[in-house]
Amino acid sequence: MKWSNRLLIGIPYGWLLLFFMLPFLIVMKISVSEVDGVMFKDLFTWADGVLHMQLKFSNYFYITQDNLYFTAYLTSLKYAAITTVLCLLIGYPFAYFMARSNPAIQPALLMMLMLPFWTSFLLRVYAWKGLLVPGGWVATVLGHSGVDPLLVGAGLIPGPGQYMNTPFSLVIGMVYTYVPFMILPLYSHLAKMDIRLLEAAQNLGASPWVTFWTVTVPLSRAGILAGSMLVFIPCVGEYVIPELLGGPSTLMIGRVLWDEFFSNNDWPMASSVAVVMILMIIVPLALFNKAQTEQQEGKR
Repeated sequence: MKWSNRLLIGIPYGWLLLFFMLPFLIVMKISVSEVDGVMFKDLFTWADGVLHMQLKFSNYFYITQDNLYFTAYLTSLKYAAITTVLCLLIGYPFAYFMARSNPAIQPALLMMLMLPFWTSFLLRVYAWKGLLVPGGWVATVLGHSGVDPLLVGAGLIPGPGQYMNTPFSLVIGMVYTYVPFMILPLYSHLAKMDIRLLEAAQNLGASPWVTFWTVTVPLSRAGILAGSMLVFIPCVGEYVIPELLGGPSTLMIGRVLWDEFFSNNDWPMASSVAVVMILMIIVPLALFNKAQTEQQEGKR
């Protein structure tokens, strides 16, 4: 392998090592360290010619024993999965429309999709508080649409007109925030799709609906997986949206992590929570990489 190729490969690996692996190892070290005042004890000590290793795993055992952490992890996974599914249901038609629209207007559609990113993420989340409180136009429209009984029955809101600080407001905020991350990879794959395959399916007598499910969806599988990962992974550790739009019943692991770091000032416990959360995220990433590898091998 030429030195230029090694350099091109080594730069991203060095970036990942410096900005992901090294901080992760530091957090993992803190999670198994003993605290001595405001300092962390060394994991390895040398005394009388003997190397001593002192690792504290009690924080990890405590996570498995306390229902608070289990509930927070489970809640985070649940809302991340719900958000991912809703973003897919909303984003796929948008991406399909953009990919099949006139090439001359596709840049304008992409610009419209990116426009929300020109505004602060925090301001956009705060705006939903004004829209969902009593008197906000979204709350008014929902109140007049008669969906309150359905939302109450599903446990999304505690009562009619009570949209803020509920699972409903949390899901609305997360879907609104992350749906562009679903649309962009879907659009990228759908725009590169060979239209001749759709025409061949139609010539063979397939209906538009059958053509969509048997040709379009399988060919856009990589975009679906990429968009799902881009939505699911940040949703698991989301803190701002649950804090501003969620309520006591929507406790997610990001809030627990914040409390351990800054309220309880228990850095080893907080680091243990963070390590477990990262390991939970690595699993879907590994599955995504495996699916991509299988797809690339299938094309060869």
